[in-house]
Amino acid sequence: MKFGIIKSKIDYVLSESFKNENHFKQEIQLFKKNILENKNLTKLFYLYDELSSKKNVDKNIVTDYINECIVMYENVINKIKPSDIKKINEWLFDVKTENKYENLDSLFSNDVLTIENKIKSRKVISESLTKVETQSKEIINLPISSMLNLANKTINDYIENLNESDKNQVLKLFSTNERDLQGHYNIIKEEVIDKLTNHKENSDSETSKKIDETINKVKSEKFDRLNYVKLKSLNEQL
Repeated sequence: MKFGIIKSKIDYVLSESFKNENHFKQEIQLFKKNILENKNLTKLFYLYDELSSKKNVDKNIVTDYINECIVMYENVINKIKPSDIKKINEWLFDVKTENKYENLDSLFSNDVLTIENKIKSRKVISESLTKVETQSKEIINLPISSMLNLANKTINDYIENLNESDKNQVLKLFSTNERDLQGHYNIIKEEVIDKLTNHKENSDSETSKKIDETINKVKSEKFDRLNYVKLKSLNEQL
């Protein structure tokens, strides 16, 4: 089993689903069910995260560090049931993405024909572990943080790829109490409806019809963080 392929798919799914709050919650529940509720798969997920990070490990001990990780891997992998992997594959069966953890899969491989690749992979991993993470990343305390301890790295990677405006908006959005956010959402909704109604007064029939449709859509939408972002953006454009 190449767990790197599985983890790459999970990283991709969580990152993509983050663009839609409802989808994100759904995928997080599946992540919790298929990974976090299984202590051995959780350890394996954590191990891959650790070895793929720049941790500023002392060069004098990095070999021992990797060796200890290999021992941990061997102890864990034998406890994972085929049925556990089957469930994960059913969850991720249609996900297509490259394996971002090929060096780790190579490092953990028992194939005697890949010894040279194992040595090369160990060298790459060692060099990465001794480096310092230079990119500053803000840690987001999301409401479902107990599920997201392992997913935070993926989420932060996604946020780092946003432009500064969108990044600041997302960070602020998910750091705000949901009750406060909902109260603000209702205020913005009233402002948007008032602005649209005022625009309607001097509009032609076709434009007036479209404004009515927009007003009805705004009135019917329920609060969630994604709708909050869209409504706030509409309010700023009016």
